[in-house]
Amino acid sequence: MLKALKDFKELSVLLLLHLLFATLIAQSDCLGIRFAHRYNRFTEGARKVSGLGRSLDSKDLWFEQRLDNFAPEDTRTWLQRYYVNDQHYRNDSQAPVFLMIGGEGEASEQWMDEGAWIHYAKHFGALCIQLEHRYYGKSHPTSNLSTSNLAYLSSEQALADLSKFVIAMKVKYKLADTQKWIAFGGSYAGSLAAWAREKYPNLIYGAISSSGPLMAQVDFQQFYMLVKESLGSYNPHCVKAVRDSFVKLENQLRDQNKLSDLDAQFKTCTPLKDSIQNPLDIANFFYKLAEHFASVVQYNPMLIPISEICDVMVSNRNGTLVTRLSNINNRLLNKTDTTCLDYKYDKMISDIKNVSWDSANAIEDSRQWFYQTCTEFGFYQTSAKKLDLFSDRFDVDFFIRQCMDVFSNRMDSNYLDQVVGRTNKYYGALKPETTHVLYVHGSIDPWRALGLYVSANPKTPTIYIEDTSHCANMYEPSSRDPPQLKEARNKILNYLTRLLKGRAKHGLQSKTKSYFLNL
Repeated sequence: MLKALKDFKELSVLLLLHLLFATLIAQSDCLGIRFAHRYNRFTEGARKVSGLGRSLDSKDLWFEQRLDNFAPEDTRTWLQRYYVNDQHYRNDSQAPVFLMIGGEGEASEQWMDEGAWIHYAKHFGALCIQLEHRYYGKSHPTSNLSTSNLAYLSSEQALADLSKFVIAMKVKYKLADTQKWIAFGGSYAGSLAAWAREKYPNLIYGAISSSGPLMAQVDFQQFYMLVKESLGSYNPHCVKAVRDSFVKLENQLRDQNKLSDLDAQFKTCTPLKDSIQNPLDIANFFYKLAEHFASVVQYNPMLIPISEICDVMVSNRNGTLVTRLSNINNRLLNKTDTTCLDYKYDKMISDIKNVSWDSANAIEDSRQWFYQTCTEFGFYQTSAKKLDLFSDRFDVDFFIRQCMDVFSNRMDSNYLDQVVGRTNKYYGALKPETTHVLYVHGSIDPWRALGLYVSANPKTPTIYIEDTSHCANMYEPSSRDPPQLKEARNKILNYLTRLLKGRAKHGLQSKTKSYFLNL
């Protein structure tokens, strides 16, 4: 009996840890602008949600969209997925509508019942709607993901989808013109939330843009600089240990007698000896290892806490520096249910070139998002100098080469410079001209380098949260959240109160100032 109880407790702990990681993955709008290979996604069954006056399901709902919003002569259409929750909707002519904008991942039903925005909805009596981004999740505008079909995938098309959707929902749910629409989004969707207010101010009254990079950039060198800064903020010795481990790894790769040992240590899918003369394979090998540290920092502490990986790296008890590095690699592989480290460049390119909706890369949205980086944003997280933390193995040409190998030879450096320049000109980069947008960033998040996190202009207010990571303010509030995160959520609530002119549910107005501090 005691042994059974002990086994049950151990199983409960494992399930709790799995659920914590699954929650991170499920909240896809906050996944963050993604790395080359994404983590497994958690899904759950549809749940019934009751509301005031009518019953709307948090199940898949569908809206007919045009394939090309900018070609009136093109009459082709497709179905876009969305969710609705009216559980907290007060159903009057002043009640706001909260719109969660989908980003570079599948829309999550889980968002319809949790996250800070649901608490805001309870406070204001808002109707909650989530719209999935075209080409992601189940929103399939075309029969496959061929490069010619992906021509209809862009942020501009997505924003046009959103405008038509808002107009249609106002009719479908008999929403008054006096009801203000507030857009929410995290990461790329955070950018979209700000841009939706900018491009369609007649439809979107305000926006909360969380961790959104407003500036496109081909060579995103600052990313790993901020990863380094975040590691060093925990322990300066951690930075030295990580850098030294990559230097040691470089040295061991030059020794043919060490390669089989490295295969065993790093759980490589194929022998390093077969790739040691292939610079693209080795560049990808180093990029994969660097990506582990970046993901830990970006999602701290939900994936693995920064403190944990730094403790591993600085302790001599954990073996040599290369052994410690392999320890980090293996922990991340285990976290993502990955059996081995797959670094072969040609295989990666072949996988991404698969145009079927049923392919693993399509299901994980990797091909779609990679196309957007090659045609709009860049965002390539590079490490190109000898003294860089993660070696000089993956410079910007490594990523431009991928665009050319996957999609088209015309997507060279000149092409990338042109499309990124166009994106920044169209949206204004770090000098937005819009109003009624609140920009929120965490100090640990490497993506803040491309976002608006400091502003002297009262028309573009910002919230900068110390010691928090990517989209931290969007997650379900907890009593264990640090005080600065609770305070940030209260500031967001107060900002919404000003936008909505204090239109909270009856009896809640006096609680606005310290609402989240009291959770």
